[in-house]
Amino acid sequence: MIALTVAQIAELVSGELADISPQEAARRVVSGTVEFDSRAVTPGGLFLALPGARSDGHDFAKGAVEAGAAAVLAARPVGVPAIIVPPVAAIDANAGVLEHDVDGAGAAVLAALAKLAAAVATKLVAGGLTIVGVTGSSGKTSTKDLIAAVLRPLGEVVAPPGSFNNELGHPWTVLRATEDTDYLVLEMSARHPGNIAALAAIAPPSIAVVLNVGTAHLGEFGSREVIAATKGELVEAVPASGVAILNADDPMVAAMAQRTAARVVRVGQSEGADIRAIDVELDDLARPRFLLVSASGTADVQLAVHGEHQVGNALSAAAVALECGATPQQVAVALGAAGPASRHRMEVHTRADGVTVVNDAYNANPDSMKAGLQALAVMARSGENRRSWAVLGEMAELGDDSVTEHDRIGRLAVRLDISRLVVVGTGRPMNAMHHGAVMEGSWGSESTMVDDADAALALLRAELAPGDVVLVKASNSAGLGTLAEALLGGSQ
Repeated sequence: MIALTVAQIAELVSGELADISPQEAARRVVSGTVEFDSRAVTPGGLFLALPGARSDGHDFAKGAVEAGAAAVLAARPVGVPAIIVPPVAAIDANAGVLEHDVDGAGAAVLAALAKLAAAVATKLVAGGLTIVGVTGSSGKTSTKDLIAAVLRPLGEVVAPPGSFNNELGHPWTVLRATEDTDYLVLEMSARHPGNIAALAAIAPPSIAVVLNVGTAHLGEFGSREVIAATKGELVEAVPASGVAILNADDPMVAAMAQRTAARVVRVGQSEGADIRAIDVELDDLARPRFLLVSASGTADVQLAVHGEHQVGNALSAAAVALECGATPQQVAVALGAAGPASRHRMEVHTRADGVTVVNDAYNANPDSMKAGLQALAVMARSGENRRSWAVLGEMAELGDDSVTEHDRIGRLAVRLDISRLVVVGTGRPMNAMHHGAVMEGSWGSESTMVDDADAALALLRAELAPGDVVLVKASNSAGLGTLAEALLGGSQ
């Protein structure tokens, strides 16, 4: 974070000083990182006292200061130098507070954090910082990682780890930027209309990327039209001097061109795209190769990430880099070196016995599940007698469409000629996935339901053969990431 005194921070968040005199607050400088985990506090940092489901950050405030924190951002006095923030009702409505699983005290700290991040972002943008915002129903994290990779040759980049994209992770990432940061890449998620607008208000992007409109969180939004309206909040936040990068292959995203005063750059494989991928091919591990075509020139691209769906993600990253001054060849080189940067997202590893495990267990929705199954089918076709295993858990937050969507995925596995489907979990959605597979192809014993990850692991250890390829995919709540890691622990 940029250096600010405790007094300056208190003023920015409308907070009151506690256990520190005004004179000392004016001298004491916060020059380290902002942290909500007391174990991560750095000397001169700022500790966020956030109440949570299992613990209250206020209880760790003293330890954070002893570890070097200059002050604590809190909802009540904690016996060490602190900035006490007012209730949420007293915070400006533009502070950007979203829904979060915290009590009123936690919401107040989050609101103050948003105000602090907004003030820092404003100062850094005035100094030349470029902010890039990314949203979409699927692929946000992978694209954010690719954008960061293609921008690093151009300057210093700050981007969030993993899917740190909500009302806590977003301002936390903003506050990672300093005067030396050239590019700030922000991933933005939403569960309700207005969420992305609130995040964008904290750090307004000059470049916005919208990937797709799918069915993720359909149970929360109710319809794809509402999802599209919410994703479009990002392009509405871009000033007329900025750029909106839109997926030309998704009609709902392409239509967002009407919702922004910014210049629009369309990416995709369709002829109407400004930046295109042509002659797309996949290698034996489903890594795409294509010719990048743009007004700046062409370049051959060989991606290091897996799945044809990554082509659109890479094109969006390429468009950002080209807007920031990169050449097509620079983009191609950077994309070719950019492997998976966030855990449990199409991580591909091959064991000593030749079994390939695809760990894509961080998240799942119907669109990403389809992409994962398609990549699995390509990998399985790369070797003679190579069997494909789809180990699938529940796709969460689909609402009334959950049973139908799980049924469709089961049927799709059959149509893609996946060798074995292992449905992990109980309940109506998982029953629907198994039943859909059986009804589509009369698989019989080739589709198996198991109660949990332990049962799935036992089945796989007993039946996997050298050369098999296994996709492990589900929403994070299903906890299948540990299953994939256990499979990679060695041949059993």
